[in-house]
Amino acid sequence: MRLARIATDAGPVPAVADGDDWAVVVDLFARPLVRTGVRVPQDGARLLAPVEPAVVLGMAHNSGPADRGVPPQAFMKSARTVVGPGDPIWLDERAGAVKAEGELTLVVRTTCRHVTPDQFADVVLGWTIGNDVTAVDQVPLDSLFTQAKNGDGFTPVGPWIETDLSTLTDVRIEVDVDGARVATSSTAGLAWDPVEAFCYVTAHVTLGPGDLLLTGAPATSAIVVAGSTTAITLDGLGTLRNVVVAADRTGKGAP
Repeated sequence: MRLARIATDAGPVPAVADGDDWAVVVDLFARPLVRTGVRVPQDGARLLAPVEPAVVLGMAHNSGPADRGVPPQAFMKSARTVVGPGDPIWLDERAGAVKAEGELTLVVRTTCRHVTPDQFADVVLGWTIGNDVTAVDQVPLDSLFTQAKNGDGFTPVGPWIETDLSTLTDVRIEVDVDGARVATSSTAGLAWDPVEAFCYVTAHVTLGPGDLLLTGAPATSAIVVAGSTTAITLDGLGTLRNVVVAADRTGKGAP
């Protein structure tokens, strides 16, 4: 099942894909979904970030088997960094070099804590594409990643949520910058797979509906500059596209 948030004249609404349309629903997190009867053609619909999270977490040092040798660790990103398909990633030139990072991203369905592997499927709404944009020159200056991970637009997500994927442990990830393929990998390259990562973070943090976990970048990162266009494709999840824009002289990204 494919879920989304779409822009309408009445404001953002949650919806489920139905044929060539988006069928508007009352609550994206309800079981079962309750449809309002309103339908919006998919062709031409403006997709927003599929959720508005309160908490955004990312897995640190989860980019290869060698990372299995150290304990898992996560960092927090401001929910204000979340943007949707087509929205800008703002670059402050004072931040130094910046990378886009394509990641399989988990969307939480219900309030949860201390999740075990057998409970996992019941508390997860589904999966989307995340771009964990990182100011890499700031990483050595701040062990908590606040400076590196929280620029305006530094967490694009979308274009929608898929509630079912055929695999979590071998999802192909492709990263294109300005139309050129710059990275190809798979979630098979993660040290801690998505289930392990989620169980780890919920041992320490209560998560709720719409919260996000970026599961890690297994060699799926690339330098971007102002003017770059990023396109991150995950098997079964489509493509998330964003443009990189220079912030103004104050460093502000918000229009």
